[in-house]
Amino acid sequence: MNLKDALLSRRSVRRYEARPVLREQILALLEAAEAAPSAGNLRSRRYVIITRPEMRKVMAMAAFGQSHVQSAPVLVVVCADVKRSSARYGDRGSLYAIQDADAAVMCLLLAAHDMGLGACWNGAFDDQLVREALELPDGILPVAIISLGWPSESPAAAPKRHAEEMIRWIE
Repeated sequence: MNLKDALLSRRSVRRYEARPVLREQILALLEAAEAAPSAGNLRSRRYVIITRPEMRKVMAMAAFGQSHVQSAPVLVVVCADVKRSSARYGDRGSLYAIQDADAAVMCLLLAAHDMGLGACWNGAFDDQLVREALELPDGILPVAIISLGWPSESPAAAPKRHAEEMIRWIE
């Protein structure tokens, strides 16, 4: 699949088959995530992989009851390592760590799509519940819960926006 096709055909998948995702496939997705750009090449991000049903249920509760978070065979919680980035960049380090994590999420989503997997970026969740459930240390900020699995749906594309709605030219 070429990049343009991947960008235009990727969708947020919220229904998954009961089929497992192999550890090797998850590791390949994390390798793709780590190819993302990073401020100062610090790679100020961490990943928590969740396959245990009880913990997926906790993450679904943290995600305000989004059922696909519980039903996905795999969750990848992408976290920003704020301490790592802030050690070099001071106050801006927290922003850079979040940007690093977000860039990794997009690479992971595209890699999943390329592998035939479905995934959904979940950003609406109870931060404190996720931190406590995953026992995240200070300075590690959960940024996204990625639900992941073999898709059992093919969502339609979102409506396109017109250029004049989103672009301001300064010439």
